[in-house]
Amino acid sequence: MKIAPLMRSIALVTSVALLPVATAGLAQVDGRAAPQFGKLYAVYQRIKANYVEPVDDEKLVRGAIDGMLAALDPHSAYLDGSDLQRLETMIDGNYQGLGLSVTMDDQAVKVISPFRGSPAEKAGVKAGDFITHLDGKLIYGLELDEAVAKMRGPAGTQIRLTIFRAGRDEPFDVTVTRGVIELEPVTSKLEAGNIGLITVNEFSRDVGADVKNEIQNLRRQAGGTLKGLLLDLRSNPGGSLDEAVALSDLFLDSGQIVSQRGRVQRENIYYDAEKVYRGDVVKGVPIVVLIDAGSASASEIVAGALQDHRRALVMGETSFGKGSVQTLLPLTRDSALKITTARYYTPSGRSVQEGGIEPDITVPQLSDPDRAKRAKLRYRESDLRGHLVNEVDLDDKQLQIDKNADPRFSATPEELKAKGIEDFQLYYALETLRRADSVTVRPAGKRN
Repeated sequence: MKIAPLMRSIALVTSVALLPVATAGLAQVDGRAAPQFGKLYAVYQRIKANYVEPVDDEKLVRGAIDGMLAALDPHSAYLDGSDLQRLETMIDGNYQGLGLSVTMDDQAVKVISPFRGSPAEKAGVKAGDFITHLDGKLIYGLELDEAVAKMRGPAGTQIRLTIFRAGRDEPFDVTVTRGVIELEPVTSKLEAGNIGLITVNEFSRDVGADVKNEIQNLRRQAGGTLKGLLLDLRSNPGGSLDEAVALSDLFLDSGQIVSQRGRVQRENIYYDAEKVYRGDVVKGVPIVVLIDAGSASASEIVAGALQDHRRALVMGETSFGKGSVQTLLPLTRDSALKITTARYYTPSGRSVQEGGIEPDITVPQLSDPDRAKRAKLRYRESDLRGHLVNEVDLDDKQLQIDKNADPRFSATPEELKAKGIEDFQLYYALETLRRADSVTVRPAGKRN
């Protein structure tokens, strides 16, 4: 598989000559590194000579590469074969399998979020779930790629996941039917009061253009006039940086959308509005952006840009906190490094790394019966082992609403269900737009 373009930023091998080479050759690369490579080669020789069983060279080289990248941060990785294919198809918006974004947490597979409309979501898998067994077989301690490979299979086949979930006393089983998944990156619906609801599930190719088209469709359905727009970015794990910029550009007349700053000059890039759409396509219509702990990377770029420019009211829960940019660096035709090359910053200069985007109004998901217990084990970037540390001190405190100021915040899941409210955050955001002629947000500024 050929990778194009040569380098790609994502708002997410054929063996490399590390081992059997002469120290003199290493010195040509970096004289200071030569002793360390000599040490690596010495370890390699002793393993080959003394290990209890013969060891394949490719296995040792791959282990050395994986170890180097794992020492950097959780998002840098060596990709080849099916792993590289998965990343390419993710950016293109096509998925095969269960439709889960997962990570490794202390040797256990943890769900970052199920993709909307995926088999996993339909089966009831939730963000924060631990997957402990597959078809009754323990997967604790496996490498993440190995565990993911076991979850794959032909479309139409079933797999039984054993799940541990905060708020539940015992693990339970969920059966998921695998499928070839054509996820819709963008969906829309006209809500009562001529409020447009646009849900962005991922930042794959052409998302900015897709959102613009959905706005036009909603406007036609509303008879030419939208009264408000709700942009739902919950459980959106991110994707293409370029598409995050394109989506933000839809609603901004001018100014910076995001900047990325790295160790080398070429990674210092500033993205400004008016590069694509030249003006606010909804002409000042009030906007609410809805986020939660599963909103990461590209989602945080959009929320941060619209918040800093006071163009939208951000509601929901503090986002995931992935404020780094990964670049795909090809090694061969079918292998590449996905490596962290920069941090990104919102227009006011905030880095969301670790801390995430703090909503203007925190709205808990009261319709989730497990909400209180799940909140204690909420999973974000700062929980990943080896994550990049923010460059400033973080305040863990989150803006909270006085429950006495709004009686709706005292409702129980049972009371909400009786009223037909299954998604309290969505309900609250829509009601806010229906009751307001304008959306007022706090002034932009460096809120680190």
